[in-house]
Amino acid sequence: MLDCTSREAVIGLEIFYTDTQGIGGRLKRSPEDFLVEEISSYPERVEGGKITIAKVTAQNWEMNRLVRELSKALGISRDSIGFAGTKDKRAITSQLMSFHAPVERVMGVNVHQVRIEDAYPAKKALTIGDLVGNRFHILVSGTALQGKDLADALDGTAGALKELGGYPNFFGVQRFGAVRPVTHEVGKWIVKGDFERAVMTYAGNPVPQEGEETQEARRTLDQERDFQRALDYFPRTLTFERTAIGYLARNPGDYVGAIQVLPPNLQMMFVHAYQSYLFNRMLSERVRRGLPLNRPLVGDIVLPADRLGLPDHDHGVPVTAGNLDLVERQVRNGRAFVSAVLFGSESVLCEGEMGEIERKIIAEEGLENKDFMVPYLHQCSSKGNRREVLGRIGDLAYKAGEDEVRFSFSLNKGCYATSLLREFMKKGELMDY
Repeated sequence: MLDCTSREAVIGLEIFYTDTQGIGGRLKRSPEDFLVEEISSYPERVEGGKITIAKVTAQNWEMNRLVRELSKALGISRDSIGFAGTKDKRAITSQLMSFHAPVERVMGVNVHQVRIEDAYPAKKALTIGDLVGNRFHILVSGTALQGKDLADALDGTAGALKELGGYPNFFGVQRFGAVRPVTHEVGKWIVKGDFERAVMTYAGNPVPQEGEETQEARRTLDQERDFQRALDYFPRTLTFERTAIGYLARNPGDYVGAIQVLPPNLQMMFVHAYQSYLFNRMLSERVRRGLPLNRPLVGDIVLPADRLGLPDHDHGVPVTAGNLDLVERQVRNGRAFVSAVLFGSESVLCEGEMGEIERKIIAEEGLENKDFMVPYLHQCSSKGNRREVLGRIGDLAYKAGEDEVRFSFSLNKGCYATSLLREFMKKGELMDY
């Protein structure tokens, strides 16, 4: 176990499980270095169905912007496009998407660096979570180690993770923003009811990692609060910030409305990112205290596996002295998963030491369940659920070159490749992931 003292700590990534030497390096020097292929759950083909299911391969596309461009190209609303999971922006990603449009129109779409194929009609649209997992092929380049040192570090970390049976299932940097990790802070102010601070955290609030023009625009907005004038100088690449600013120029003081005009999945992401930050802090503390990730303790809540072998996040089972032996066997055999809370309006917390951790962090943040029922912003309300603390790894393989390593592996849905690779790299800098 090693403490992480870099910028990763601001998103709750406070610790590394393994204490092996990090290989260093960087991800995503080019999109071709990070390939993601969705392991899809295909909706049934129904001839005459009004929904089109298609495989969409995109390079360098953030999900909200991709949906916006596809909706414009098809002449349909953003709500008429569905997908099972968000993917990395700086990557080549392949996933199923659904469109409330005919197959011929979908196949005729022409968007830069987007390929659409294998379209068929269906009755059921895709929603978040309608997938099994993802396969990754990733190049880590510019490693700090070479030769035998590199090989030994790789084998040492892989061996430790094999013994554990996975890796700490942290939410990765993509959940928060690598350049500007503020998504969870916006969510924090939303659930606390400070909508002005939420909007200004999103639209203002410059960080040094951004370009100078963007920093200056955010800085000026913070100082002047003149939303009408901000439309003249705010970079047009900041599409969603400009959407909120434009609304406030027309509707002064209506900060709730400025959030409402943003895409629904972006509104959801703000609060989900805050829940993810809390989860990361809880998981960091569990590791720091030396509590097992691959074995339940009395007071824990475990998630039973569903028919696909994936954790059922909505139906936790409390671990008691009476069922501990049975639950231990279920976890050991891959039929149950130890969990931590994604805190929301209906969350039930653990007992025992994990319950102490959950309550401690919730208290430090000054939160109550009712905070996650957000009036006027139903997209931002969240009942909460639970998440497995151990991410399982499928078919891990790696091959070292002179100063690079090619990794391949598969992960369950909702699990982050960067959270696995940080155990090998141990860089701790958000921009390296």
